[in-house]
Amino acid sequence: MSLNRRSFLTALPLAALPVTALTIAAPRRARAEDIRLTPRMLGNPQAKVHVGEWFSLTCTHCAHFQQTVFPEVKAKLIDTGKIAYYYHDFPLDQLALLAAMLARSLPVDRYEPFINALLFSQDRWAFGQDTDPRKELQQMAALAGLSNAQFDAVEKDDTLRQAIIAQQDQDQSKYMIRGTPYFRFNDHPYTQELLTYDDFVKQVQQAGG
Repeated sequence: MSLNRRSFLTALPLAALPVTALTIAAPRRARAEDIRLTPRMLGNPQAKVHVGEWFSLTCTHCAHFQQTVFPEVKAKLIDTGKIAYYYHDFPLDQLALLAAMLARSLPVDRYEPFINALLFSQDRWAFGQDTDPRKELQQMAALAGLSNAQFDAVEKDDTLRQAIIAQQDQDQSKYMIRGTPYFRFNDHPYTQELLTYDDFVKQVQQAGG
């Protein structure tokens, strides 16, 4: 990730950035004990197959996967204990970064429902005509339990912001991630879009599931 993209994130306010801009900032890690930075996962941690998804909350392909494929994955593979499913933040713009910060500031058990709600309503809060994405996020965060004061505090939390970006930077360098959603089935990367549940199952089977 280039220095220019990092500088772009820190130089402009949220309102000045287009939703589609890829933004990265210089890393500064939060304290290791910060519970907001602990792994977010669903399913059986002892499962033979561990699936990781790197996603951006303003990525339309990520939203499509969440809406059309993930419900069946959750019902048939996650809830039945056949796989462990790990979420990895990979925000592609400043709005997605703020959304990721809000999600990680919620109690752990509210993380997945909030992510799910954001991806299912992405066309409204992120891309709706004549809407203020920040206000839309603030309203959704309030429904999840964050007060306006807490929202403002999260938005100003540069330690959390830099920690998420630093992890994204590390993951991109390690796995050469070029787009979202990006999946790993155990140690097997999958860089194309998974359009059906059957496509997903094939990758689980190839990984040993």
